[in-house]
Amino acid sequence: MVERVVPEGRRQRRRPTKQGAVLSEALIVETALRLVAQHGAEALSVRRLGAALGADPTALYRYFRNTDDLLLAVADELIGRAQDGWTATGDWRADLRSIGLRIHAQYQLNPQAAMLAAHRTTGRPNETRAVEVILGVLRTGGFPDPLAVRIYHAFVDQALAFAAQDAAALALPKAARDGDEEVWQAVYGRLPADTHPNIAATYPLLAADMRDSGYPFALELMLDAVAALRPKSQEGD
Repeated sequence: MVERVVPEGRRQRRRPTKQGAVLSEALIVETALRLVAQHGAEALSVRRLGAALGADPTALYRYFRNTDDLLLAVADELIGRAQDGWTATGDWRADLRSIGLRIHAQYQLNPQAAMLAAHRTTGRPNETRAVEVILGVLRTGGFPDPLAVRIYHAFVDQALAFAAQDAAALALPKAARDGDEEVWQAVYGRLPADTHPNIAATYPLLAADMRDSGYPFALELMLDAVAALRPKSQEGD
């Protein structure tokens, strides 16, 4: 794609596409998410999007400068979906927990897109709203600004790192996922106690725990650490 985006007020296509839809940024992003979910990262191309939309691929130039611009819009859509329906409770810990779990859950629903988007900074409305909300939770919760910023950074990076890792596992072909799970029984379950005493002693617990994401527990560990950093004057507020 080349840089010739049409200003927002002049974007709308007058005639519907071959699929009977009127092009919009939202429709293009939704179609991109669907194609990536079905076919992986290679589906994020002007040609494939145009075919799926029933539109000339060049029509997408009216909405996005290039494929990276489209990818940022996809990333921002995932951030927005994670925020849909969220409301603050006034309890900083409960609010951070729910935000983190929502981010993680949304990326697991869209694992192929998550691998493409989790590490990007969009600068778009959904992302800026999320940054504002999380900083607001921390500042209202009594954390001074320098500490609020550092906690925000660690909190978001932890959520996105787990989201990307778990999404990558979900995006594997089923045979590969099954093979990874089988390793716990075929290899770890057979390690002898004389050479691997710790694995042998904990194997049933280990194998069961590794079936699920480590994020919820890691999030609680982070929240415990954050609580320990909260200024003493705020305790009991």
